[in-house]
Amino acid sequence: MQKTFQGFKADMGMIAMRTGKWTQEKVDFYFHDVLKLAEQFYLKRVDIILHNTLTGDPIRVATYTVNNDGSAMEGGRAGGNDWPNQTNTHLSLLLHYTTEWGKLTPAQQSDFRSKLNANWSPSTINSNYPNLTREAAQLYATNGYELQKQNLK
Repeated sequence: MQKTFQGFKADMGMIAMRTGKWTQEKVDFYFHDVLKLAEQFYLKRVDIILHNTLTGDPIRVATYTVNNDGSAMEGGRAGGNDWPNQTNTHLSLLLHYTTEWGKLTPAQQSDFRSKLNANWSPSTINSNYPNLTREAAQLYATNGYELQKQNLK
């Protein structure tokens, strides 16, 4: 699983560098949480979002959808991350949880959250991104565990 997520981490690092919005330390900080959630099968999807700071609207998005029961034995290389370094923009991550996460009691969720770096909170963003165009991108995979990337702009 960790090998599959290395493509995601490479993408996140490249996006952070190209946009100039996060340091490598911040990438590592968030990657820790994404991997912890994935290892427990609590992560359904994760989105990297470049927002217009003035309006809050997404400008670019990379979505990564988890498939625990895939058939690919290995996947592609990281890439497709030529994001702009624009003023009045910022990056964020949006986590989508599995039904397994929802089956945890509030106490169990709280206990698990205490092991994460960030203080994750609900979002009001429309994660269908209706104003952006989707295009298929890399498939990261190891032994049937898949992470399908889509780019939106």
